[in-house]
Amino acid sequence: MDKSKVITAYRRGFLTVRECGQILGIEELQLQSLLTAEEGRTGGRLPAPGSDSLETGS
Repeated sequence: MDKSKVITAYRRGFLTVRECGQILGIEELQLQSLLTAEEGRTGGRLPAPGSDSLETGS
């Protein structure tokens, strides 16, 4: 599953932080860091549907 879709589902309330981390294969602390970084990149806006805004290098 696309990382940005998982993050978007979390932000829209369809997943908990724990579920989101499990799907992405990262721990909750790493996920919080990723979410904070993404908010800074997008100015707090959700990524547009279909956009690949999460490039984490993995």
